[in-house]
Amino acid sequence: MKIGENLSWRVKLGIILVFTSIVLYIALYWTFHDPHQELFLLGIDLAFVPLEVLFVVLVIETAIGEREKRIMMEKMNMVIGTFFSEVGAELLTRITNYDPDTDKIRHSLLVNANWSAADYKRAIGDIEKFDYTLEITGRDANSLEFLVSTKEFLVQNRKFLLGLMENPNLLEHETFTDLLRSVFHLTEELEGRANLTNLSKADYAHLAGDIIRVYSILIYEWICYMQHLMENYPYLFSLAVRKNPFDPEASVEIGG
Repeated sequence: MKIGENLSWRVKLGIILVFTSIVLYIALYWTFHDPHQELFLLGIDLAFVPLEVLFVVLVIETAIGEREKRIMMEKMNMVIGTFFSEVGAELLTRITNYDPDTDKIRHSLLVNANWSAADYKRAIGDIEKFDYTLEITGRDANSLEFLVSTKEFLVQNRKFLLGLMENPNLLEHETFTDLLRSVFHLTEELEGRANLTNLSKADYAHLAGDIIRVYSILIYEWICYMQHLMENYPYLFSLAVRKNPFDPEASVEIGG
């Protein structure tokens, strides 16, 4: 492949216009010799036209690019919001209700309307340092019920998850794409086991690892989504706070 084929159209256009401007300037100088002549001064404006065109094109292209980026980000956040409405919030609630270690991180995730950017940054730091552990033996009714109900829930939403994974806008959101991939993998793992009772210890440990993978990314995406709602959609943020899976006193109903 030639070097020229690797250059973007912006670089190629810039080189052409700058070269054109230089050629015009040199031609004017050699034609009139005296830069103080009136015709030279008039012609110099023509020589700088290509540079003005370059500047205008880059500014307009940048503005259009930023607008397209904002539109794409808005579409991605709509998809993320749909995910949490249909699957994410419920899945997060199920895991937090089962995991006794949730209490160790709960205080860092009690989001409210008074939070600042620093609070969200602190919360992200806390969840990144959190030691995710999830013990699943399958030999007690609690863990077995958790696995069975989670399997049923994810299998019921399998088509919905597949639809999200086909959304081209998510290619620009690596973390959320990883989350969807992890959730879909967990769905396949659970669905592939017709009977979740009497599995081997290693198999239960494997399922626990798949759930932890989902859990860690899910919390991160949830806190980022909460910040997005707080900054852009206060009414949606209000409902999300009242449904906070980490707040044992959370209630959709507003007390008097």
